[in-house]
Amino acid sequence: MNLSHLPSLTRRPKKRIGRGHGSGKNKTSGRGTKGQKARGSMPRGFEGGQSPLVKRLPYLRGKGRNGSQKPKAFPIAIEKLNGLPKGTVVTLETLRKYHMIDAGVSRVKLLGAGEVTVALTVKVPCSASAREAITKAGGTAES
Repeated sequence: MNLSHLPSLTRRPKKRIGRGHGSGKNKTSGRGTKGQKARGSMPRGFEGGQSPLVKRLPYLRGKGRNGSQKPKAFPIAIEKLNGLPKGTVVTLETLRKYHMIDAGVSRVKLLGAGEVTVALTVKVPCSASAREAITKAGGTAES
């Protein structure tokens, strides 16, 4: 047994306050005596009665403040499609099935990074260079 290979035991147990005199954390429960912090919780951003910074700053003005609420499209390089079988119809469901995107992704866009060697039918949005590479490989891009 080597002492340098022992696991680290640096985690302290959770402080159990208000559990009687023997615990050493009774009465004021480690908060000291009196004062604002010894009492209930304060709201986030509270500045001692002065007007909070959030209220002192002006509203967000100008263009772009009410931007699009749609999620951004998840980019996928077309070279990743080489792992699909020949003649596959590429949809969101297909990409999820082959674990190219997570279950939460609702929009994708194929980008023309790399080359495609498999003829595929693509039914998801793709860039112009990706569309060109897909048709060059003998496939079709429908959207």
